[in-house]
Amino acid sequence: MSTREHVPVAIIGAGQAGLSVSWYLSRAGIDHVVLDAKTPVHAWSDSRWDNFTLVTPNWHCRLPGYTYEGPDPDGFMTRDQVVEWLDGWLKTFEAPVRTHTRVTRLRNDPDGGFELTLSSGAGEQLLTCEHAVIATGGYPLPITPAFAGSLDPSIAQIHSEQYRNADQLPDGAVLVVGTGQSGAQIAEDLHLEGRQVHLAVGNAPRVARFYRGRDCMTWLSDMGLYDKAAQEYPGGKAAIEKTNHYVTGRDGGRDIDLRQFAAEGMRVYGTLIDGKDTTLTFAPTLTKHLDHADSVYNSICADIDAYIERAGVDAPPAQRYTPVWAPDTDPTGLDLAAEGVTSIVWAIGYRPDYRWIEASAFDGGGRPMQTRGVTGVDGLSFIGLPWMHTWGSGRFLGVDRDAQHVAATIISSYHESVLRLAVGH
Repeated sequence: MSTREHVPVAIIGAGQAGLSVSWYLSRAGIDHVVLDAKTPVHAWSDSRWDNFTLVTPNWHCRLPGYTYEGPDPDGFMTRDQVVEWLDGWLKTFEAPVRTHTRVTRLRNDPDGGFELTLSSGAGEQLLTCEHAVIATGGYPLPITPAFAGSLDPSIAQIHSEQYRNADQLPDGAVLVVGTGQSGAQIAEDLHLEGRQVHLAVGNAPRVARFYRGRDCMTWLSDMGLYDKAAQEYPGGKAAIEKTNHYVTGRDGGRDIDLRQFAAEGMRVYGTLIDGKDTTLTFAPTLTKHLDHADSVYNSICADIDAYIERAGVDAPPAQRYTPVWAPDTDPTGLDLAAEGVTSIVWAIGYRPDYRWIEASAFDGGGRPMQTRGVTGVDGLSFIGLPWMHTWGSGRFLGVDRDAQHVAATIISSYHESVLRLAVGH
């Protein structure tokens, strides 16, 4: 090791969550460093497709000392507009960021606090700190199924984080696997570009974009759903671990209706369970998954109806979604070669990867055990996790509040340590 240095607080990850904690620490005069393997908020430009838009209204975009003040608060920023908005925020303060510096190991320091191993262009270094904030995101490793390597090598395979546009893929039909927010929107993007799309439909729910005169997410905010703590959320732990509802902000925002896509020629299937060479096998779950998504859609509309009634809000009349298409049978097989499928986009999510952290802060599934970001390991915190505190955590809407809490915990501990040292002397 060529060098060893100490700083009171190290924040690992320079996305909006880690930088939000930095914002509060800077205001409190707490010496700290923000470490990132690439550059600040790089994921917004590096990991979103060309036609990406937010699915939350622009007024949700709030960061410390900075809110969306553009002309369309109820609209949905594009990828490039989000990058520009974040760049504006970064210009409002000076975060002590070290770019192109990867943390490859975090462990307890025998002298107290933590020891971090850093890898950068300057070689390997050691850094010690009393407090470490993990802001690397909840699920950094893209998932592909074990059988992906058994498929015909002539078929191009990419993960959703690598998808940029239809022209990136070889000519021919495309199979999109997964109907979370990314999968559903990528399928829509390819469909609008005129590509023949085959879509493996998962059990993700959906939500109306607009209902009774307003965006559904605005109604849900008024109803307090984004402020309810995870442990108080209806449905408990099972509810908060489900995939987010699919919807789009594209072209001013609209529903994503997989039945409508099917009526327009998209080929839809149930859950993909196996594959070899050019033959894929699906579970007979298409009808169940489509019905489930629609039932959630209508259930959310009913919750909004009840709120409107309780609050005495004047709004357009209630309505319900009626299916525009239904499968005759649930398909269970697909021959990629016969159908001219030349590429696959895997949109089945990500998994956590905290193997570089040597601390007893994780459950049996490798997920952080934390309360509002604070763990049982003294000095170790997390930020930017989905459902870290509320539904708004992990989104622009909740990042500021979560960061303020984590930073306040660090600031309080820091001042207590300074006081103990002063009294000791």
